[in-house]
Amino acid sequence: MIFDIITIFPGFFGSILEHGLLKHAIAGSEIAVNLHDLRDFTGDAHRSVDDRPFGGGPGMVFKPEPLFRAVESIESSREVTSGEAARAVLLTPQGRVFNQALAAELSREHALILICSRYEGVDERVAAHLATDEISIGDYVLSGGELPAAVLMEAVTRLLPGVLGNEESKLAESFQELPALAASGTRAGLLDFPQYTRPAEFRRWKVPEVLLSGNHSQIERWRRRQSLLKTSVKRPDLLEKAGISAEELRAAREEEEFAAREL
Repeated sequence: MIFDIITIFPGFFGSILEHGLLKHAIAGSEIAVNLHDLRDFTGDAHRSVDDRPFGGGPGMVFKPEPLFRAVESIESSREVTSGEAARAVLLTPQGRVFNQALAAELSREHALILICSRYEGVDERVAAHLATDEISIGDYVLSGGELPAAVLMEAVTRLLPGVLGNEESKLAESFQELPALAASGTRAGLLDFPQYTRPAEFRRWKVPEVLLSGNHSQIERWRRRQSLLKTSVKRPDLLEKAGISAEELRAAREEEEFAAREL
């Protein structure tokens, strides 16, 4: 996959691309990341990317011309190499909220253009006539689109084939909604079950005995139950989306209480 990032701060992405998953995905050619300085697409001596909003008001707004030039330049060069149109994603608090399902949808694209806005946002003609998608990473406001772009890029990249060393690991993660979840016994859209590693006892806190038993059927049953119970406490809003009935939740709680009495 190709990520083209349009930003006035290309240096922001330096450390992000030099560590962890993104670094390995670039080295393995699973992704390519191209940084485009928006100021390179301006037409004045001051390389101005913003101006005051019509009608008055505080702050500055990104002008349409540089953004249109940047996206059209990227699309023009890509037509020579692939012929596939890219989705142009405007990172904005006004967009639809980014989630795992949207990450999976975007991971099926050949290329993404990520537009990082700043100040009071962008000229509305960019959103209406240039961007194919408007995406927000949450109901809060940041100073710019660079952090959201980094979040989106990592979430999408880790879903690409060959990026993760263990392809099965992403199937049981929180919010995952892939068909393979059914085969693993995990309900789609629930939070991940609790994870433990060595030592088996730390500061008198012990790992649940079932995880040390070697009984894989009991372990899977415990994990399914814990996933459901954790979701009911931390993200109850996800239960309905995952199709969890009140009876299922009640049964899981009763089973947990019974297991606790057995210890």
